[in-house]
Amino acid sequence: MTYKSPKDFFAPLAVGAPAPLREIPARPSRAIHFFDPSNPKMVDKIPQMVGGVDVLLGNLEDAVKADNKVAAREGLVRIAKSTTFGPTQLWTRINSLDSPWVLDDLITLVTEIGDKLDVIMVPKVQGPEDIHYVDRILAQLEARAQLSRPILIHAILETARGVANVEAIALASPRMQGISLGPADLAADRKMKTTRVGGGHPGYLVRQDPVDGDIHGQRAVFQQDLWHYTIAKMVDACAEAGIYPYYGPFGDITDVVAAEDQFRNAFLLGCVGTWSLHPKQIEIANRVFSPSVEDIRHARRVVAAMGDGTGAVMLDGKMEDDASLKQCLVLVELAEELATIDPQLKEQYDAIEVEA
Repeated sequence: MTYKSPKDFFAPLAVGAPAPLREIPARPSRAIHFFDPSNPKMVDKIPQMVGGVDVLLGNLEDAVKADNKVAAREGLVRIAKSTTFGPTQLWTRINSLDSPWVLDDLITLVTEIGDKLDVIMVPKVQGPEDIHYVDRILAQLEARAQLSRPILIHAILETARGVANVEAIALASPRMQGISLGPADLAADRKMKTTRVGGGHPGYLVRQDPVDGDIHGQRAVFQQDLWHYTIAKMVDACAEAGIYPYYGPFGDITDVVAAEDQFRNAFLLGCVGTWSLHPKQIEIANRVFSPSVEDIRHARRVVAAMGDGTGAVMLDGKMEDDASLKQCLVLVELAEELATIDPQLKEQYDAIEVEA
């Protein structure tokens, strides 16, 4: 087997295309809010949402009916050209790579609004070959459009094969920005027996052992997380590649409590954001994927107490050492990134007083 030389990995894939990034920028993306560019009611709300959500994503794929595909694509072009997005990123989810619309999606979007697009989300990624395909086409179109920066790629894990190949997908291209969990299509591909879009299931549980052998007595039941393994595997793959993992959709819009729980599980496991299918989920995601004031206060105390980062100190009866410092720096750095785009968080974080 022959391998590509490492020095060629960061070379443009087309003459005139911008050079690939050597590091993916750490831009806050707590909520990726999906909208249908062919839906006038959704489109009318976009200007008011700029600045209040980290990512606006014009969706061209599954949620758009076949006879609306062209209208959605043209609608996204109009929105991009007429809107100043400021701190909010503009993403899109193109149609699947085996669809009759995907080539027109890429050609139209890159050549007409490539200077506005930050990330292209690719659905149902099976392996690195799918990323290589999009990577080459993007380079050719960027050269045609004379873009000065590369458009990044975000993959969705929606098949068993994609999950099995997640490490190779994450490392497939310098364009890789991140990966999202796609629980509904993944559940169908795995033949899981759930019809929910993300979240748990009351049948997926563990039960407390019988007390004194009485199997009919009162026994506590604990619902489990169907997606824990997949999210953890995705997080590891993204960490290895230096890109960003995301939870995907939580389909029950009315159950804001369970949505918050699922988002927090993903946040604690290492995800940096989630999808938003309704404006009410944006507030939840912004809150959950932002470290609390209490966490940042503690993290800053540890950083201050550790000095040069070696040795160990005692704070509030707990030992803190270099491993603790690394954990705390993750939170401190995230808080600094979020403070650059969220004035309310900046005010809260700036007001923190660190005790000795």
